[in-house]
Amino acid sequence: MTILYTHPACLAHETPSGHPERVDRIKRLQVELSAPAFDALDRREAPMGSDGDILRAHTEDHLRSIRNSAPSGGLAQLDADTWMSPGTLEAALRAVGAAASAVDAVVAGEAKTAFCAMRPPGHHAEKSTAMGFCLFGTAAIGALRALEVHGMKRVALLDFDVHHGNGSQDILEDEARCFFASSHQMPLFPGTGAASETGAHGQQMNVPLPAGSGGGVFRDAWTRILERCEEFGPELIFVSAGFDAHRDDPLAQIDLTVEDFAWVTREIRGVAERTAGGRVVSTLEGGYDLDALAESAAAHVTELMEGEG
Repeated sequence: MTILYTHPACLAHETPSGHPERVDRIKRLQVELSAPAFDALDRREAPMGSDGDILRAHTEDHLRSIRNSAPSGGLAQLDADTWMSPGTLEAALRAVGAAASAVDAVVAGEAKTAFCAMRPPGHHAEKSTAMGFCLFGTAAIGALRALEVHGMKRVALLDFDVHHGNGSQDILEDEARCFFASSHQMPLFPGTGAASETGAHGQQMNVPLPAGSGGGVFRDAWTRILERCEEFGPELIFVSAGFDAHRDDPLAQIDLTVEDFAWVTREIRGVAERTAGGRVVSTLEGGYDLDALAESAAAHVTELMEGEG
């Protein structure tokens, strides 16, 4: 069984006209995941995330600032790219709740794998800063829950979004129990993620990729990342699943195909089978061409479901 978490609140997080992180992303993905091939998914509504989960990753000032910034009408701009509408706060809290609940369910043995089809995304949100469309570091929050609530000794957070997961890196900088790895186009927003950035305990791995890299370079990078991950021996793998490295995405130029996302998911699942009892929790990050997003995410979920067989 693979669990799919989502919630109608995702549709109430509105952004300005023309913004790439838009409601239609989830609408299109929901259509794709309603196909008969996905009938076996255990579909669950995401609960509200707790302050306790958020405060493992973020400062009290950050949480207070996000709450105080939530508009009662119209749109509020947090930075050049990041906006809130009246429905945004609930959507962001439910994204946190999905990550936390997915960890709980997978650790409890209700399923081996889970996918959180939620927005806004999270991997750019630093300890005290919302940025890059992101308010809360949902993937890092999930990883920290596995460590602190479930007593796991080692977890991994693997990020194949085309942009560097600077928020996850910042939140987990001094967390020796979490192996964080990111492949990403460089140069590109947010400008971080050099190979020299290895975390306070050498537990972080960044693999910057040049524009036009394509699937072969991407697969070589992830072969190296997953060798390190397997050596680390995580008891659960969390995935920041961004699909904006697809060749049709308007924001980047790594030139991947749907088959590349299926491959990396299959390889991650293999490491999870060998070290983590098959436990994988994935949460949606980027992906801004609607068809590429839907087809790539569907391939990702298909591979997660295959791991249940």
